[in-house]
Amino acid sequence: MLLLDALIARAIRYANRRILAFPESDTVFRLPTADPQRRYLLYLHIPYCVVLCPFCSFHRVRFNEGAARRYFECLRREIDLVGNAGSRFDELYVGGGTPTVIPGELIRTLEQVRGAHPLVSISVETNPDDIEKESVRRLRDAGVNRLSVGVQSFDDTLLREMQRYDKFGSGRQIAGRLERQKRAFDTLNVDMIFNFPHQTEASLENDLQVLVDEIQVDQVSWYPLMAAASMRRSMRQHMGTVDYARERRFYELIAARMLDAGYTRNSAWCFSRKHGLYDEYIVDRDEYVGLGSGAFSYIDGRLTASTFSIDHYLRLVDADMTGMVRERTMNERDRMRYFLMMQLFAGKLDLVLAEARFEGRFRETLWPELTVLKWLRAVCERGNTLALTERGQYLWVIMMREFFAGVSDLRDEMRHHVSEENRVELP
Repeated sequence: MLLLDALIARAIRYANRRILAFPESDTVFRLPTADPQRRYLLYLHIPYCVVLCPFCSFHRVRFNEGAARRYFECLRREIDLVGNAGSRFDELYVGGGTPTVIPGELIRTLEQVRGAHPLVSISVETNPDDIEKESVRRLRDAGVNRLSVGVQSFDDTLLREMQRYDKFGSGRQIAGRLERQKRAFDTLNVDMIFNFPHQTEASLENDLQVLVDEIQVDQVSWYPLMAAASMRRSMRQHMGTVDYARERRFYELIAARMLDAGYTRNSAWCFSRKHGLYDEYIVDRDEYVGLGSGAFSYIDGRLTASTFSIDHYLRLVDADMTGMVRERTMNERDRMRYFLMMQLFAGKLDLVLAEARFEGRFRETLWPELTVLKWLRAVCERGNTLALTERGQYLWVIMMREFFAGVSDLRDEMRHHVSEENRVELP
């Protein structure tokens, strides 16, 4: 089984390198002409962090209040640019970094989007030390109905290895804050990570007990530890070497515990007590617009990436352009594969919808991939639905872990080109 898991991971890694290989250009790309009948999900990236965790591969820079205020100002201008070009949004997801580094600027940005677009849901990420601040609680009044808190673990030893203990407090302190604020928003999501180098089964069991038995949090996203190549040295230095041989066992323990406690599986690694937004917006909506430095967009088969240089981003927006500097147009087969991967990440795929979307060519084109998935007993066909089996759930954890690791490698490549003042210094 371990050999098969490793082979699948390698295959996905190879496919990622091909799909995500698109060079930076001097051309500034614009979004495709908006379909006036469509409503898209809008993603906003806030790259500023007070603490740079050694395992994190997302685009982040050290917090500077003056620079961050200038960034928010330009982000609001970019939002207006795409809105004036015809794009319309009904969902908003704000990630980072730490979007709540300056709550007032974030609230102003949310209010701007709400004033121009008929949003039905807003999700915002934050850190454990922010959730009890009055300024963050004001986010609810600004329309936020889902708050996602990056906890990662309640184990104090692991928190120290992550360099989060001094800033965010002990596991018990974090749990107390979550308990007191768990009904402040329609959905409170907690981000956790499993398979840290020094994480034990007992430590993982304790995390599950705190979340499920004590706090009874609405939603938990259990991410497998994944890091870009550039982060592995830092991780080995601060946290040790990752052991993928035990990842499956840890995941199966998590899934069994969450399902037994009455949670449902929204995706391969997201578990909810009630309906709510996904932590991966790309699962819920297969097309989205990403704005801000380091953001990605996927519209009509086109994948675009915005510059990782904060200075370059500010200059582009000041010139009434978006920050998008890379573009790749996927061929039909790659678009089908992406659709298959994201739909099954959420557990099932509507074959009628798939055929309609790709003009009756979906199964005909992807028959090799579908045959392999059935041979692996990863999927089963029930009427017009293709659904993941229990075996397939972990297979999709591997696939998505490698997919996001590939995206992180692309981030690293783009980060390499930014100016020295914007380059993230690894802890």
